[in-house]
Amino acid sequence: MEKITVKVEGMSCDHCRMNVENALKSLDGILQVKVSLEKNKADITYDPSKVTLDKMKSAVDDAGYKIVE
Repeated sequence: MEKITVKVEGMSCDHCRMNVENALKSLDGILQVKVSLEKNKADITYDPSKVTLDKMKSAVDDAGYKIVE
């Protein structure tokens, strides 16, 4: 298992936070997600043999938000 913290742009409310969490949790290999609306970040625990950062970025992009580095 690995942990990563990423910055997320485009969130403005609690509904946005839940959308980002749900988009990430829908991916196989994501074990835990905690999104902070106040800090515009997501703490993610994942299995790198099942999911990549690119897949996470795509899922968040599809939900209408953006992971920035």
